[in-house]
Amino acid sequence: MLQNNHELKSKIDQLWDKFWSGGISNPLTAIEQITYLLFMKRLDDLDQKKQANAEWVGEKYTSRFSGTWIPPEYRDKPSADSYAVDKHTLRWSEFKRMQAEDMLQHVQTKVFPFLRDMNGAESHFTHHMKNAVFIIPKPGLLVEAVKTIDEIFDIMERDSRDKGQAFQDIQGDVYEMLLSEIATAGKNGQFRTPRHIIKLMVELVRPQLGHRIADPACGSGGFLLGAYQYIVTELAKKAGAKNLPVDEDGFIRTSVAAGLTENAQAILADSLYGYDIDSTMVRLGLMNLMMHGIDEPKIDYKDTLSKSFTEEAEYEVVMANPPFTGSIDKGDINEGFTLATTKTELLFVENIYRLLKKGGTAC
Repeated sequence: MLQNNHELKSKIDQLWDKFWSGGISNPLTAIEQITYLLFMKRLDDLDQKKQANAEWVGEKYTSRFSGTWIPPEYRDKPSADSYAVDKHTLRWSEFKRMQAEDMLQHVQTKVFPFLRDMNGAESHFTHHMKNAVFIIPKPGLLVEAVKTIDEIFDIMERDSRDKGQAFQDIQGDVYEMLLSEIATAGKNGQFRTPRHIIKLMVELVRPQLGHRIADPACGSGGFLLGAYQYIVTELAKKAGAKNLPVDEDGFIRTSVAAGLTENAQAILADSLYGYDIDSTMVRLGLMNLMMHGIDEPKIDYKDTLSKSFTEEAEYEVVMANPPFTGSIDKGDINEGFTLATTKTELLFVENIYRLLKKGGTAC
């Protein structure tokens, strides 16, 4: 993690302070807004990278920022074309140069709706952006946030070059550090499981490459990430990696890329499944895994205790820290459950048991 990188830590603290003084004091709301900005930045960076790679090898690449975009509300109008927006202006690298008032209006009315409208089938994240709301209220706060996020990315790039640590590992650490702030914002039992406890649980279940792994109440995705990091580390060791550094939570730090063939990366990306009933947490979980190098995470908005969730005997490993408070309406409970209770902590135990394949492991 970033405890030893004081420059990055202080930039992240600055970002929090700016949101706090800008009138967004709920950590969960602040991190959601920061997440949207990080997504905009990441989208532009990845697009430019793909474009440069394509040019380097002489391949054709169509940028997602080429052409025009018509906001959904104008598409049925006879003069729809007059509302077309040049997609190039929706790039982070373009709108960040605007004057404060113009930038806020542009991001609120064009960039953010464009993100929400990006082909819903294309990724879980854009699909779950449909209900997202952009609520940064002041032009000054947006300008400061954009500037600070740029500075954070610059430090990450520099650290990646100088210290030889993979960029996506540093990027993942930055997001984990942002998420650690919401530990104080636990509501409805949404507390992040401390990383050293995740580490202990992952070591007990020892997930392997090829296992299907699930968390039926995944929050910001900590267990899925723990499983991912454990598998990557084991593969790196098998590939002969020596003297791997350990972070302050006891996790061995290995580059996500170390020892991972393209095939292994594809298998791993297809192995992790998370579900949550809070759409904010679903977005944070998706972003958390994306920031750690999983481009298409499989985290979904679902109540895994309800009738609508019918999965059974699907997973080799289930890890969870389900809510230990609350109850569910009797009429909503999955009829396959045998326990005559509405207490969610008991229903989750039965649900986890049902989700396991024969011989599977839960923690």
